[in-house]
Amino acid sequence: MNALKNPAHRAWLVLVVATGITWYLGEVGAAGTAAIVAMLVIAFIKGRLVILDFMELRGAPWFWRILLEGWLIVVGGLILLAYWVSLK
Repeated sequence: MNALKNPAHRAWLVLVVATGITWYLGEVGAAGTAAIVAMLVIAFIKGRLVILDFMELRGAPWFWRILLEGWLIVVGGLILLAYWVSLK
């Protein structure tokens, strides 16, 4: 298990598991606010892992991290807002 000492390998494993969970939620037809929020949280975690580990911004200046993670929060928030508005 020396491969799991590498942060990129750990991130990749989390991404695979998170993708499997999202796929399963889609296959079983999960619907409703809880399912949507769960999928958005999973997407946020996956996006953050890609930004920090695969784009190698974990050790980057704070400006770049805030810029990209902020973008991720804004996009996720807008998707959640669009879903909430569609319920009205």
